[in-house]
Amino acid sequence: MVLLKSKLPDTGTSIFSEMSSLAAQYGAINLSQGFPDFDCSPRLVELVGHYMRAGHNQYAPMAGVTALRERIAAKVEASSGNCYHPETEITVTAGATQALFTAMAALIRPGDEVILFEPAYDAYSPTVRIFGGIPKPIALLAPDFAIDWQTVAELVTSRTRLIVINSPNNPTARVLDDADYRMLSNIVRRTDCFLLSDEVYEHVVFDGKTHRSAAHYADLRERTFVVASFGKLYHITGWKVGYCLAARDLMAEFRKVHQFNVFSVNTPIQYALADFLGIPDEYRWLHTFFQKKRDLLLHGLAGTPFVPLPCQGTYFLLADYAAISDQSELAFCQWLTRKHSVATIPVSAFYSGAVNQGLIRICFAKREETLERAIEHLMAVKAV
Repeated sequence: MVLLKSKLPDTGTSIFSEMSSLAAQYGAINLSQGFPDFDCSPRLVELVGHYMRAGHNQYAPMAGVTALRERIAAKVEASSGNCYHPETEITVTAGATQALFTAMAALIRPGDEVILFEPAYDAYSPTVRIFGGIPKPIALLAPDFAIDWQTVAELVTSRTRLIVINSPNNPTARVLDDADYRMLSNIVRRTDCFLLSDEVYEHVVFDGKTHRSAAHYADLRERTFVVASFGKLYHITGWKVGYCLAARDLMAEFRKVHQFNVFSVNTPIQYALADFLGIPDEYRWLHTFFQKKRDLLLHGLAGTPFVPLPCQGTYFLLADYAAISDQSELAFCQWLTRKHSVATIPVSAFYSGAVNQGLIRICFAKREETLERAIEHLMAVKAV
């Protein structure tokens, strides 16, 4: 028998699959995995059917349907003032995670170091390791999860190939501000380091805060891959369509990998999204839509022993359970699912090291009735 030496020997089933499975086993309300439990726009579904019936069922161009790339360029310029050429600087991808994977594949060589900020989306570190890179995590801690940029500067060396940022951030719900980006810019200015900016929650920012893209800063734009998601924009996470923005030379390298990884993305869906992007009101209200859900959850948690942390963006909220239990985060989430029928995610799962701060992540991208039922269950949880 030939033995395969694993590239990811310490990687097992993701915490999201584990908690969703536990939720199903106990009939719990699933506020763990980050997907909406409500439908997308019927008009968007009708558009997909229209383009299927119209015969757009064969391979799309490798970089994406031209009409969609043009709409993306117009959206990006209208919403942020950043200009990307649809022909050479925009590529449609099979979801944001594929875009992240492809950008890392284009950049990382064995021995390259990659700076990550934790807690972090669980795809970052394994992807770095798949390509022989060395993750260099910086642990950010509650309650504010602020980045110490002096620590970042000290970690950057001649071997640093890439820095990965995520704003608005999953799971911390923190949004990077102008001062963060200017300090980052000062750090990388005299280096050969690239930037991968995960901005899938760009339109889910609350309380009048403004999302700032890495592309807003001229010296960062030329070294940055920006990743975005239609799944988060239109509540269609199962369709797995996103896109990547990058300067011409960077995008050329991205497409070299993309063509052998995915090649092209679902054709009728691309045409439908191109039409739907022409209706800006379908996403301009997204921050208001999700802020109402966040506020509903916050109001409900006020009647429980859970203490919510600040939530500036995304559709996740962190809550402290110190008044309830001293169990580890994983053990507490399992107990909460079994005993109170609400599934959440331990924040410790987003760290590579052993970090337990007594925090859970709650997804509020749910119908109001789902959140109200969950709140009822959480109100039955008692402080010790």
